[in-house]
Formats: sequence, C-alpha cells, structure tokens
Amino acid sequence: MAQELDIERPGALVAYLRESGRIAAEETPRVEVLAGGVSNRTVLVERASGESWVVKQALAKLRVAVDWFSDPRRIEREALGLKYLAEIAPAGAITPLVFQDSAHHLLAMEAVPRPHENWKTMLLAGRVERAHVEQFGQLLGTIHRGGWERRAETGQVFGDRSFFESLRVEPYYLYAAEQAPEAKGFLKELVFETRLRQLTLVHGDYSPKNVLIADGRLVLLDHEVIHFGDPAFDLGFSLTHFLAKGHHLRAHRPAFAEAARVYWRAYRAALGVVRWAGDLEEFAVWHTLGCLLARVAGRSPLEYLTAGERDWQRVAVVAMMADVPGSVDELIETFLDRE
Repeated sequence: MAQELDIERPGALVAYLRESGRIAAEETPRVEVLAGGVSNRTVLVERASGESWVVKQALAKLRVAVDWFSDPRRIEREALGLKYLAEIAPAGAITPLVFQDSAHHLLAMEAVPRPHENWKTMLLAGRVERAHVEQFGQLLGTIHRGGWERRAETGQVFGDRSFFESLRVEPYYLYAAEQAPEAKGFLKELVFETRLRQLTLVHGDYSPKNVLIADGRLVLLDHEVIHFGDPAFDLGFSLTHFLAKGHHLRAHRPAFAEAARVYWRAYRAALGVVRWAGDLEEFAVWHTLGCLLARVAGRSPLEYLTAGERDWQRVAVVAMMADVPGSVDELIETFLDRE
C-alpha cells in the first residue's frame, strides 16, 4: 500500500513529484492550494518552464457538514473521462490529462491559462451572458450526442454507475427523500426510472462551478461522476443552477429565466435527433425538481441561499411535484413566478 500523501502540503507534493520523476530533482515549482474542493484536494503547480498543472487527489470523506463517503478510486474514472471527453467535445473545452497515479488517488491535468474566471462566480455577480449560456447548452448536447453515437464503447467503459450512486443518487435524492418525507414518493420513483435509463454518456456534475471562462470560451472541469446513464440528470442538475440563482438574485431573475430557456434550446439543437429524445423533456423536468429540492434538503445544499430562501424553495418545489409542469418552459415560468 502506498504511503499516504497529502498534496495540500506543498513540501510533500514537491517531494513526490521529484521522487516519481515528474519534475527534475533540482526543480522547485510554485505550489498553490486551490480553495473550494468538496470531494478532492486540488493544487496548482506552476513550473519554471511555463508549464502549469492542476493536481487533484480524491478524498474518501467529502468536506461537507454531514457524513458523506465515496471510494477515492473515482479519480481513475475522472482520468477516463478526460480522455474520452477530449475526443467528443469541441477543441479546447476539456483540459488534457498529464498523468495519473492510482496508488495515491491523484491525477494531473494541464491548467487553464490565465486570465480566466469561474462561471459560477460571474453568475452570482449577475453577469449573465447569452454567448456563455449557448456554449453551455451546445457543449452538453455535443457530449450526449457523442456518447450516444459511441454507445457500444462508452456503455462498456462507463457502465459502472457506483460513483453516480454514491455522489448523486444517495446524497441528493435518497437523503433528501428522508429529510423531506412529503417528496419521498416522487424522489423514489425518479430514482427507479433513472436507474433504468442507460442511454448515453452523462457528465454527472454539469454545473457552472465546474466551468472556467477563458477568452470567451468555456472549459469544463471535474469529471469524476461521468457514467453511462440518464442524460436528463445532467439537464436537471444544470437547470437547477439557473433557477436557484434566479430565485436568489431577485433583480436578475428575468435574465436567469431567459438563460434557462436559451440553454435548453441550445442543448436540443446540438443534440439533434436521437432515439430517446421523445421523453427527454419530461424527465428533464422531473430531474430539475429533484435537484432543486436536493440542493436545499440533500447532503450538499447551495451555500449562497439564505435559510429563508431554502425554506421557500423547498415548499415551492414540493408543490410543483404534486402538479408537475408539462415542459421546461413551464417549469421555468412556474418556479420563478411563484413568489
């Protein structure tokens, strides 16, 4: 068993990089611990050559208020995701993999060149730009279409859904079902259907926090939940962020409502015609409601919502689960017009 390594200790990381031959024995790169990681330690390594890496190390116990565990071998899944997504996604949208070390549950990828901005930070500042939203929809549609076109291969490589279960199904839907018994029936049915729908490559963490904006273009990060499954989950997970931010930022509510509509349409245009498109919108609505509730009653609540906003969102979503909107547009209008 490999000796335990904590990459957030710069001295230990540099020693590891030297000993493993990743850098020269006399080289001392600049090391910066990056904040905000819940499921991983994340560190920026800047070399004198100008080469920069982001090194990620998966944690067995996630950094949240309640107990939440997941096998750190998921870093191997992320490495696979980096390789496959680089072939499917538009050029520049995925950071290249540099190396992987399964024994220490870590990988390194090329760092996104500066200057860049985190998209979640931009959105929370009310900076909602249509071009970014359109790219976000186009990128997901391209991934889902590419995963479907390669389904014989992606279904085999990414068929293990255990990380999706431990990082999404249990902490989001099943935990929320126990915290909000009034939604238990809805969430249990959603989980049942989601487990049956194995259709294409699903990112599993498709969120503005995992997007950097560099020179006007989106770069997608954090692929440890990638699997072959239900594409509607990605839609619900991502639409939730537009709607919750619109709920939180009252002055920008029309902009977020329009962004959600633009995102959905850009996604559908990029997806094109696929066999499973017929009921996709219905399940996208269900997953959006499930994720909206999970982000106030699950193991990973949205940190920017106030207690009052969380209470309102819970009540509003439970009411909508009893009378489910018939389309994404109706869902957007109903949620953001309830107050």
